[in-house]
Amino acid sequence: MSRVAVKRRILRVKDTARIPKIDSLAAEEPLEIRLDGTPLTVTMRTPGDDFDLAAGFLVSEGAVGAADDIATIRYCAGATVDDGNTYNVLDVRLAPGVAAPAPRNFYTTSSCGVCGKASLEAVRTVARWSAGDDPVELAQPTVATLPDRLRAAQRVFDRTGGLHAAGLFTSDGEPLCVREDVGRHNAVDKLLGWALRNGRLPLRGTVLMVSGRASFELVQKAVMGGIPVLAAVSAPSSLAVELAAEEGLTLIGFLRGDSMNVYTGERRLSITPSAGYGSAGAHSPG
Repeated sequence: MSRVAVKRRILRVKDTARIPKIDSLAAEEPLEIRLDGTPLTVTMRTPGDDFDLAAGFLVSEGAVGAADDIATIRYCAGATVDDGNTYNVLDVRLAPGVAAPAPRNFYTTSSCGVCGKASLEAVRTVARWSAGDDPVELAQPTVATLPDRLRAAQRVFDRTGGLHAAGLFTSDGEPLCVREDVGRHNAVDKLLGWALRNGRLPLRGTVLMVSGRASFELVQKAVMGGIPVLAAVSAPSSLAVELAAEEGLTLIGFLRGDSMNVYTGERRLSITPSAGYGSAGAHSPG
């Protein structure tokens, strides 16, 4: 399936010039996830890696933690009035004995994955693994390379300029998996689903690098996947920092070149004096 980008005729205006051209847009389509035939959620996503997205969503909800917790994932035929397949409806069959997540009424947009949560406490799902117990150590110069390494792997972003990215890296900065999506939370779920389906959970000793900001939900997803370090090129929210501190996760924001703010878990980061970081009262890059 190759619907990650859509061509559209536009008018390019620059100064007094008016230039008709064809532009590439990041695709955004709904994906309905069903459990044993019963609708569970609808999320707006960029098509591609949908099985990983569904599996990762269930990891984030605390429903599954190993590949054999899921019996099958398949696209649903008959999703249209003429019995066609839109590839926008997935049915997940859990293995016998695996409990389905509690139902909740919500619609997930590409910008906010937890808007439909009934309360803040409902988001604080119980993690299977402790991020705080992970002894991984990181060298500051290695962390500084992650934004460029993530950007280099964003193939669809190069065509559209409209996708978020999330990448899993080793503590030495080597990429394990990179996913793109119009929703940053979907990109992370696709990573968690990849890890689940490849038997790599918990993701101990890894770093989750995300484009954009670090929200509460992204910290929660990192915790649910057993990821000890989350780095973002932009700012974290107050609740993201609070949750990271509670769970023992290292949270890094404003990661741009040799500059970064370490909000929690600074014990894991080895900071080189030449980097010019670490002075008291450091401010966010402007």
